[in-house]
Amino acid sequence: MELIAQCEEAAGGAQALLGVGEVARRSGVAVSTLHFYEKCGLIASARTPGNQRRYPRAVLRRLAVIKVAQRMGVPLAEIAEVLSLLPADQVPSKADWTALSVQWRGQLDQRIAGLVQLRDQLDGCIGCGCLSLKACPLRNEGDCLAEAGPGPHFAARAWVTGAAEEAVEPSA
Repeated sequence: MELIAQCEEAAGGAQALLGVGEVARRSGVAVSTLHFYEKCGLIASARTPGNQRRYPRAVLRRLAVIKVAQRMGVPLAEIAEVLSLLPADQVPSKADWTALSVQWRGQLDQRIAGLVQLRDQLDGCIGCGCLSLKACPLRNEGDCLAEAGPGPHFAARAWVTGAAEEAVEPSA
């Protein structure tokens, strides 16, 4: 209720708050997804006396950041961590957005570099049939990587970091 009063006072009326349907329509995010984001702490709402959700307009900007980050493959946990830097009870300032940008820049640069390298190396691997050849950087002779557990340990390192030569060598 306090959030509702603050938003109404700041904007001079109840128009400062948006219903869940309006937020869904304007953001392109399903109502069920809004509820999920709220449960995860990514966004916050207030409740009316009739128990209806009301969101401040600033939630639209948070949702835009969430959608773009997800489109770029950023996990929700990382998004939540970075969004925790923004004030939840007011419109973020330029300084707030700058802090968010600084926090994320290194991670995004690493992700971009990894994707560029993956793209460049993937061209040579798809359909080449070299996995049985000794020259292939993804070769796993004798299945030596089985001990590392499930997942593409060697391929992930070889493609994303270019560290094929540093991978586990087969036992003699």
